[in-house]
Amino acid sequence: MSSSSPRTVSFDDEPLIVVDEQNNVLEYRPKADVHAGDGILHRAFSVFLFNDQGEVLLQRRAEGKPLWPDYWSNACCSHPRRGETEAAAAVRRLAEELGIQAEPEYIYSFTYHARYGEAGSERELCSVFLARTDAPIVANRSEIAETRWLAPADLDAALRNDPEQYTPWLKMEWARLRGEFADRL
Repeated sequence: MSSSSPRTVSFDDEPLIVVDEQNNVLEYRPKADVHAGDGILHRAFSVFLFNDQGEVLLQRRAEGKPLWPDYWSNACCSHPRRGETEAAAAVRRLAEELGIQAEPEYIYSFTYHARYGEAGSERELCSVFLARTDAPIVANRSEIAETRWLAPADLDAALRNDPEQYTPWLKMEWARLRGEFADRL
């Protein structure tokens, strides 16, 4: 997989959509504020990308990421912007982070909270999507250190044998996808 020169596509001052547990918009707050301390509930999305061989794409987050740098995660995860649906944001970020065009399919949403030491937290109402491509991946190095394709059974084994290398949302989302939505993978 090739890489593109770093292009910043995410900013600490970009306003995120703060919501309540029923996904009602409460306000817009800078990303850095929303992730500080125990975090503030906000909209997010997560995309699991598969190729025609049935492998799932993982990315190792860039070392400059404030939360979970150098951890392995799913293909793409981020936040919608004001006036943008989660599906539209997923299409945008697949292009920005991986250099591909794909149509994500919504699977489910859930709320979670995960703390990364003193650096801050993710507190998200996250929409999970699946997408498929065989296009070459061109990783944006400001977001992604490296990528790799894995068979689903190999990801299952990696999460069992070495879970501390993976982001908390990947572990939660993958378990539910493999259980409740296995027929969609």
